[in-house]
Amino acid sequence: MALVAHGQGAGDFASLRAEFALPESFPPEVLAEAEAAAGDLVPCPGSREDATGLPFVTIDPPGAKDLDQAVLLTRRPGGRFRVHYAIADVAAFVAPRGALDAEARRRGQTLYLPDGNVGLHPPMLAEQAASLLPGVVRPAVLWTLDIDSDGEPSTVRVRRAWVRSVERLDHDSVAEALRAGTPHPSIAALPELGRLRREHAARRGAVEPQVPEQRIRAEPEGGWALVRRPRHEVEEWNAELSLLTGMVAAELMIEAGIGVLRTVPEAPPDAVDWLRRSAHALGVSWPDSASVSEVLAELDPADPASLALHAGTVRLLRGAGYTAFDGEVPESVGHAGIGGPYAHVTAPIRRLVDRFATEVCLAVAEGRRVPEWVRRSLPELPRLMGWSDSRASRVERACLDQVGAWVLAERVGTTFDGVVLRFDAAGAAEVFVQNPPLLARCSGVTAPEGSEIAVRLTEVDVVGRRVCFEQA
Repeated sequence: MALVAHGQGAGDFASLRAEFALPESFPPEVLAEAEAAAGDLVPCPGSREDATGLPFVTIDPPGAKDLDQAVLLTRRPGGRFRVHYAIADVAAFVAPRGALDAEARRRGQTLYLPDGNVGLHPPMLAEQAASLLPGVVRPAVLWTLDIDSDGEPSTVRVRRAWVRSVERLDHDSVAEALRAGTPHPSIAALPELGRLRREHAARRGAVEPQVPEQRIRAEPEGGWALVRRPRHEVEEWNAELSLLTGMVAAELMIEAGIGVLRTVPEAPPDAVDWLRRSAHALGVSWPDSASVSEVLAELDPADPASLALHAGTVRLLRGAGYTAFDGEVPESVGHAGIGGPYAHVTAPIRRLVDRFATEVCLAVAEGRRVPEWVRRSLPELPRLMGWSDSRASRVERACLDQVGAWVLAERVGTTFDGVVLRFDAAGAAEVFVQNPPLLARCSGVTAPEGSEIAVRLTEVDVVGRRVCFEQA
């Protein structure tokens, strides 16, 4: 049973919003431009491909309204697949260098807080006119990918289209329908293609740490709970479609010599050697010929030793950033976590860079010059997105820490179950506390990494969003 924060923990996140100077609303000129853009764009035959006859569906968390992606999967002979992946065409609403564009550059991405989002775009666009809601015609960028029996894309087509989703699904409903043997026809092939692409990820060397994910849940009776976010196979399969599209987009850009990629450098050999030694110390088997990806794929993340190894794997994925180029392709264009070049193109409602990367892909696919407004923006995108990613990470961490402090405020002296994940340079341990699920520093730990231990809560600083434990 989840521990729930009431009283001082039943408040809102106003102080956190003020601390990070998060905007409370959009400027009037931005709202006016958004309203005009939403009203002006009406489906017009011949203005883009008519794909409204394709039965797309969306798969998102329950309650989501900013729907970036819609999908249709079909099986083809010989174990092959065709993926139709429609992405919200935000560029159809946002004029280059207008008020909307300027505000989006200031924000960088949508921030998700427990008491409400801080959107990249005004709700009239993000949740209405641009969102791929069911039953309405929407402008989209449509990717059609033919996948061979090995999980590799064989042909790629991208263009602007009108689409109409037929149903809004969520991960739970999709999983339930699959278990019952009654999947939606548009995604009946998702398990097969998803598993094929997961196998492909292991082969190409993708490094995917399965660290515990936390989620803040609003309780019906009031207050907040910190719970462990379940890992859905459906969510992983659906994510593979986005990753596949991003990898195809990256290849288009590299071949054309222009674009912006999401990059993570390969881990240096000494970091991999360190992880191998950690695996040995944890009792995790690591054959000499096996890669990091292959070892991780065989682990049960729920096992304490495996959990500790996954936590250590995060050290291999340092230096994430964005690489823009126009002319000469940089030497390093890979994403170590994905196992190849990758670009953000599938979430333009929620992330700034996707709009520009998509315009590059459309121009390259159509054999025309990339628009000047895109070329002029490429050099500044790494800075804008780097700052935005950093702020989003700090806001998310602050929210989790705040709820953790609220939940534990009255429990100093209580003992909890935990797992030792790793030790820092000063010798302090990071532990994963099972309930409530949180990562915290713990003093006096004598047990090795991967050990299950009892920890005692020694201090809670609600204002500073800090909790401290010691080994019990």
